[in-house]
Amino acid sequence: MRPEDLLCPSPKGLYSPAGDFYVDPTRAVPRAVITHGHSDHARAGHAHVLATRETLDIMALRMGPGFAGAKQALSYGEEITLNGVKVSLHPAGHVLGSAQVRIEKDGLVIVVSGDYKDAADPTCAPFEPIRCHVFVSEATFGLPVFRHPPAAGEVDKLLASVRIFPERTHIVGAYSLGKAQRMMALIRRAGHDAPIYVHGALTNITDYYESCGMDFGEILPVKGAPKSAFAGAIVIAPPSSMTDLWARRFADPITCFASGWMRVRARARQRGVELPLVVSDHADWDGLCASIRATGCEELWVTHGAEDALVHWAHTRQLRARPLHMVGYGEEDEEAVVPAPEGEAPAP
Repeated sequence: MRPEDLLCPSPKGLYSPAGDFYVDPTRAVPRAVITHGHSDHARAGHAHVLATRETLDIMALRMGPGFAGAKQALSYGEEITLNGVKVSLHPAGHVLGSAQVRIEKDGLVIVVSGDYKDAADPTCAPFEPIRCHVFVSEATFGLPVFRHPPAAGEVDKLLASVRIFPERTHIVGAYSLGKAQRMMALIRRAGHDAPIYVHGALTNITDYYESCGMDFGEILPVKGAPKSAFAGAIVIAPPSSMTDLWARRFADPITCFASGWMRVRARARQRGVELPLVVSDHADWDGLCASIRATGCEELWVTHGAEDALVHWAHTRQLRARPLHMVGYGEEDEEAVVPAPEGEAPAP
């Protein structure tokens, strides 16, 4: 069997002709396997969705309970057969519930990684390298310039600034699913035990993470709190809210942004970020290369990001490789609008 008979790009996304299902389709399809809950990968309207229980729950929180005709939860490592094709899900280390999709037929194994990272994250299961013949990878940070520092060190920078400026509010821009909760966990691990205030658009997802057993300490809503409470406080909010009327309630705030893109100083300046925090939920260049090597794959397909650089790297390692030029996938700040409580700006 050729790899293209088991999985191939199509206008609706990655399609398995043998299994008659799609992985992270960009349009409504009869059967979809979803890697994680970010809206550039998880869309409403499919007749049947297969994903981890956490991803299904997150999709329901973000899109409403009727996001699909039927839903089927699959645990990590559990295997099912779809039209003679074996399918299983394995941790991707991206956000809570994120999964790689292992597809096998007639001894041929293809792994679709979705979005992933190999860095430690206290809020999700760690990335698990899966041996395969073909590995399908993202390349969001697929350039050698992107080498992310340890996230704990970036949080130390944030807390050092809080100590230096105890009268100012530190507003941390963080994507509503995954990044915001990871920042909460890292801040607590660093020993900060004061209340953390959050934008209303983060409440539902944060509550869900806590229902899965995560302890973020005292998390309070910004709405309704007196202005005096924000002196010296850390506030976590969607990036889009940092430049609108919502942010004007804080006296002399320090704007921070947690993202791998903060490695690019021009991006930080463009967003008016005073304290950039290089914290990414995607693998950096070294992480991409190490993860690909760990799969033992013979062939690499790159879905989106800096495709050409990663393909060139693979060729220098005697791997067959090609870009797929998939349309519709991108970074989390491209997410659809998430409803926010009345009086607060929506999350991106």
